Amino acid sequence: MNYSSRLGLVFFLTGFAVFILLLTLGQFRLTNDVLNASIKPQHRGVILERTAPMRDKTYTNQWAFISDFKAAVNGYNDEQKAKQQWDKVIYDNYAFPVTRAASVGTVADQPWLWFWLSIGLATLGGLLYILPNPKYRGPGGIRNNYLYQSPATNRGWIGWLVGTFLIGFYVLLYMVPEYISNWMLIVSPISEAISGNQASQWFLYGFLYTLVILVMGVRMLIRYRHSRYQQFRTVSIMFFQTSFAFLIPEVLALLNQPYQDLKSIWPLDYDFFFDYEINAKIQAGSFGIFMLVWGIILTVVGVPVLTYFFGKRWYCSWVCGCGGLAETLGDPYRQLSDKRLVAWKFERYIVHGVLVFAVVMTGLVLYTYFTGQSTVLGFLDSYSVRSTYGFYIGTLFSGVIGTGFYPIMGNRVWCRFGCPLAAYLGLVQRYKSRFRITTNGGQCISCGNCSAQCEMGIDVRWYAQRQQDIVRSSCVGCGICSAVCPRGVLNLETGRVDSRLI
Repeated sequence: MNYSSRLGLVFFLTGFAVFILLLTLGQFRLTNDVLNASIKPQHRGVILERTAPMRDKTYTNQWAFISDFKAAVNGYNDEQKAKQQWDKVIYDNYAFPVTRAASVGTVADQPWLWFWLSIGLATLGGLLYILPNPKYRGPGGIRNNYLYQSPATNRGWIGWLVGTFLIGFYVLLYMVPEYISNWMLIVSPISEAISGNQASQWFLYGFLYTLVILVMGVRMLIRYRHSRYQQFRTVSIMFFQTSFAFLIPEVLALLNQPYQDLKSIWPLDYDFFFDYEINAKIQAGSFGIFMLVWGIILTVVGVPVLTYFFGKRWYCSWVCGCGGLAETLGDPYRQLSDKRLVAWKFERYIVHGVLVFAVVMTGLVLYTYFTGQSTVLGFLDSYSVRSTYGFYIGTLFSGVIGTGFYPIMGNRVWCRFGCPLAAYLGLVQRYKSRFRITTNGGQCISCGNCSAQCEMGIDVRWYAQRQQDIVRSSCVGCGICSAVCPRGVLNLETGRVDSRLI
């Protein structure tokens, strides 16, 4: 590691440490103005009364502030539940907007300073570490020296620390966003410049998600510089995440249009057919109707047609944000995917089970939307089913497990085991697609690079040795197996469906 890389590592770790420190910094003061701006009118009187002891008191950390506020609201709720007055219980999580609005300390006063000291410094450090690193210089080609000895890439202590941070981040983001209000404050100037709104936890997430893909995308461009396919694919991932997934939805919000990632497809976008989503699009007028029709056409026509011609790679490896994060941030962990037969058996049942769950849930939601009845067959409640799906699949599986387990189970945990859209695309690819990875077994030297680097847990070498085309439904066509092959055995091709060797 040269001087620039060492300096980059110092910058990154310093920025990261400041980012974590922001969880404890700041001052908070609850005033009538804060409550009036953050609480719905029907709950305002009760919360004003219950939080009277907190009024105009300065808290030196958010943990104590949030604890006191929640205790006040929960005390009221417990009283109403004891009386079985369920209509008076406050179900809204006001801790998040109140904490953000009550911030009066250095973070709220100088958001740009703390942004550059944390996210800015970490980004600069990451680029300084990547760009001049000797590991990525010299002639093109993949070098995996010490891949299985490094504590960062072989389930060592660094990998576990990274995994712990990612899991903790998703838990805070989805379940208790009030504790990351400082993180939202430091990106609020950017949010206000784009959409005119204060940063929510979803803007924070989208911003960090995009930034990570861009920085780690630079690493991908350097690491796979010998492969034009990987170069184009990485640029495509960076473009679609930055424009379609991040900037365009924010601009739509600025124009008072429904917030929508135009490349997101049901059932990955599982709430696309929820009543509030459909109503928002209909109320938005012609453009909202266009977005609704566009989403339906993508699902019903776009997926089977494009997958027929190009395989599931057109989405999973070139467009999808989940795949984009897996290919960039997750690239150092792709060798950790389980290649055993037992893992493949679990994969088939779990991923297709999630697809069935998504279809049933959507059917129930649409039934309720058109009939107004939430109960089907006397026992299935559509609201309960969709909230269950949202928590266990949309939150725990796709976020906490799907990304947090990168350093432990490889970079495509969600894509492989949980993504219902990947299952849908895979069914088309397996039985009715022109795409395949062809093999020239006579040139195979059984080095195992292809199998080791397959993020989807496919034993590519097994196919190569038998000169069989790879037409597995799980294959996302990332092409890394071909990029790391020293003999040119593997090629991504298209041809007649009936010409594939299965």
